Amino acid sequence: MKEHRKAEHSKTERGAMIVVRDWLRLKPWEKLLIVTSENHIAEAEILRKCAHRRSKAVDLMVVEKRGKHVGVFFDSHEDVFDGYQAVLGATDYSLVTTKAAKRAIQRGSKFLSLPLSTNNGKSMLAFQFMMMDTKKSKMMAGIIMKYLNSSSVVHVTTRLGTDLTLYKRNRPAGFFNGVVRDGKGFSSASIEVYVPIEETKTRGILIPDGSLGYIGRVDEPFWIRLEDGYIREIEMTAVGRKLKEYMDDFHDPGIYAASELGIGLNSYAKCRGDSYIEDESAYGTFHIGVGRNIALGGVHEANGHFDIVAKRPDIYADNRKIMERGKIIIPEPVFF
Repeated sequence: MKEHRKAEHSKTERGAMIVVRDWLRLKPWEKLLIVTSENHIAEAEILRKCAHRRSKAVDLMVVEKRGKHVGVFFDSHEDVFDGYQAVLGATDYSLVTTKAAKRAIQRGSKFLSLPLSTNNGKSMLAFQFMMMDTKKSKMMAGIIMKYLNSSSVVHVTTRLGTDLTLYKRNRPAGFFNGVVRDGKGFSSASIEVYVPIEETKTRGILIPDGSLGYIGRVDEPFWIRLEDGYIREIEMTAVGRKLKEYMDDFHDPGIYAASELGIGLNSYAKCRGDSYIEDESAYGTFHIGVGRNIALGGVHEANGHFDIVAKRPDIYADNRKIMERGKIIIPEPVFF
């Protein structure tokens, strides 16, 4: 047991160094703020230890227990990150779509979203998907974005019955691969291509068979019906009821808006419900983000944001198939 704990700690330190050195690329003259929660203080201390090897100016902010509503604080305190050249959002939930994050990015600060919430009791920093080659993911993203950015309509289907039409006129795609430089100042541990879709036009049926954001794995597929950009009906299975209760708890109808299409690019990741970030990053999956999307390039405000993940999609950009059963086909790059 002692050897197992030692091995897990070593993996966590390895992940923390990837974050600080390779993703955030912290410089000696940069002042860093690590935002965390009471659930992840031990991981934040490891991150701070790694950061101190590169910069002496590292502060730690521990937020109150607000759960998925933590973003509300960072919406009402937009200037909380002023004075820092780098910000690491290492709480349970993502802060990348908050107003404070948007302000920090606009002011030229680096911002890295690192939601540490897991469902198996292990540190996300120790997960194998942290080892994904960022250069490879950048190349994969470039191929997909080329076709998405020249299209205005995206059609997504799966063999389980997902049949969604999404619109993205004047909404350029972006990508996350952890590296803030590649993201022009901000990024996320979720390695993906994202599109801030038009918020009032998505229509069709979504059948999740992957995971439901922070709720975890979908044990049995169910259907979600969307019209005019909003979720209008959820099949009331056990997991459907759980999703409805989770969304209602935001106390904001805006959480029901479909505001993002995401395509996972991390070939080290598996969609198994253990980690929110791993699930939505997994190569072979897509996700529909609901709620706020202002930091992604959209215009929709809401009290939160999370992603609903499904597997093995066929994706068409203006009728050209760019993914088949979750695999890039346009063509996928060859690595030697």
